[in-house]
Amino acid sequence: MPDFASPVLKTYPTAIGEQTLTDVSATTKALVRAPRGSDAAAELGVNFGSSRVADGTLVVGIRPTEWLVLGPADAVWAFTDAIDSTGHVSKVDFTHGRALFRITGTQSAKVLEKICSLDWADNMMPDGAATSASVAKVTCDIVRNDVDGVRSYFLASDRSSGQYLFDAILDAGTEFDLGVVPG
Repeated sequence: MPDFASPVLKTYPTAIGEQTLTDVSATTKALVRAPRGSDAAAELGVNFGSSRVADGTLVVGIRPTEWLVLGPADAVWAFTDAIDSTGHVSKVDFTHGRALFRITGTQSAKVLEKICSLDWADNMMPDGAATSASVAKVTCDIVRNDVDGVRSYFLASDRSSGQYLFDAILDAGTEFDLGVVPG
């Protein structure tokens, strides 16, 4: 496996603000595809549009028959290797092909409102919810995954859009004291 290289090529000064933006693209990402009603789908344990923590991973239902599994490499591969792969089930390493950013803070939804037309209210996007949307004109998978009770979101996009998306989020967060924290 080649060494991981971040899609964010610029260097930013570390600045912890009220909101933080972190490039966590090096997080292991596995895409699992399985038919509805299959043993694999049952083992993944989440429906489209939701997520759960399982065995040290975050399992996200990103499409009706697709799941993204995020976390440390050992945990991701142990979890996905244990999934029943009979039938039409595929497991693909997406680590090098996807950018992954985390924005955290009480005003993080306000930052995202500037560059995405979703309704970020708690009743529409509660902790654990997952969706796909255009963020700064980049197609993203978005997961709300609060940290210690503080609002937080993962945004995953194609790697080729990573630098642009990171800069767009950073620009949108200027008025909300968004700082860059190393991943």
